[in-house]
Amino acid sequence: MGKAIGIPLEAIVVAVRKGKGATRRGKNGEAVAKSIDFGPLATWVGFNLRMAQEATFDAFSHRSKAIGESPGRFGTLTLIACNPGISQTELSQANGRDKSSLTPVVEDLVRRGLVERKRVDSDRRTYRLNLTATGKRTLALMTRAARRHERNLDRIIGLRDKKRFLDILKRIAAEIE
Repeated sequence: MGKAIGIPLEAIVVAVRKGKGATRRGKNGEAVAKSIDFGPLATWVGFNLRMAQEATFDAFSHRSKAIGESPGRFGTLTLIACNPGISQTELSQANGRDKSSLTPVVEDLVRRGLVERKRVDSDRRTYRLNLTATGKRTLALMTRAARRHERNLDRIIGLRDKKRFLDILKRIAAEIE
């Protein structure tokens, strides 16, 4: 199984089920804690969603490190590639981020030559985004890493449960207040 910030995923699953933490190692390999009582967090969906997200983000970061991109950049590049000419406002909505936090990401991608940003003639405040040739090559490399990562997640979740799992996650994203 994968690891979450040095914690084997199976240890998290066992620990969360028991309401206890597992020994884990920090970034330098030092012991962080012998045993942690998660209390009510062990059965809270939000906490466990965050732990799973941290684990998957860390695993994908490890896979994409050689490419020099982060999982967040992968999502942004993918959305731009699948929606040529997408506006920054539409991208921020699709990405689940506010426009002010997405702007520096887009500026970085433009500066590095992965994305081109063009003003819309009819509305000078609006930019349309497209991948450059370099952006397309980078996205292709990241997509290969992402597919390997997804195969690992499929193994953990199980192909039989994947559709239901995704439906639940999407329902949470759509209905949470």
